[in-house]
Amino acid sequence: MLVVGELINGMYSNIGAAIRERNKEAVQKCALEQIACGAEALDVNCGPASRQPLLDMPWLVETIQEVTDKTLCLDSSKPAVIEEGLKVSRNKTIINSTTADADKLDILVPLANKYKSRLIGITINAKGIPQNKDQRLELAVSIVSACQEKGFPVENLYLDPIVLPVNVAQPQMRDILESISEFKIISEPGAKTIIGLSNVSQGTIFRSLVNRTFLTMAVAYGLDSAILDPKDKELIDTLITAELILNKNIYCDSYLEAYRKK
Repeated sequence: MLVVGELINGMYSNIGAAIRERNKEAVQKCALEQIACGAEALDVNCGPASRQPLLDMPWLVETIQEVTDKTLCLDSSKPAVIEEGLKVSRNKTIINSTTADADKLDILVPLANKYKSRLIGITINAKGIPQNKDQRLELAVSIVSACQEKGFPVENLYLDPIVLPVNVAQPQMRDILESISEFKIISEPGAKTIIGLSNVSQGTIFRSLVNRTFLTMAVAYGLDSAILDPKDKELIDTLITAELILNKNIYCDSYLEAYRKK
């Protein structure tokens, strides 16, 4: 599974300060620590407090590229900010993200084509967050159809069912999980799936336990990728073990160590 490290985000005090002070060392340290813990890609987000995101995003991208060639997941609600990052990127990229709204798809799908980037499509639109599996599936179909119409390869699309906090949306958890498997049969070839894992535990006491339990269940439903905290060792160990049980990796007594050395 593609593990996307979530920690280069201006909403975290250390990264927010590093962006303001142009402290490359702090950002690069965060990048390398996440990679050492198993991240194969890095989410890059200036954060909501950024005063100059059009400058901050390319600075972050260039700073990270000095120390790694891992895939960068450029994360912003503003297409112009994402494009500034894409312009300077030498690494593979993922655009995070488009909604199912036509105005967003009309901008971000061509942008992904232009820069040969992968794309995350979140199943939400201007009407709000879907309340059941059928609504999620309808929005996913809209995103896939738009990609097909605009010549974007659907196999480079990641569909996000929108994970909600379990303490406020407990009745939706099963629908979210079932959406993961149903998204894959919308088209042939099918889109991949991704979640923002930390959302499920927002506001809960046992955050790590909630995260790793939900992740295990999502993997069983066919999840392809997750944006998460790779420095949570128990979380990553659980992921590795879940994939082992699903026969995605070969068993040996030192399988945790072997996986990390891949």
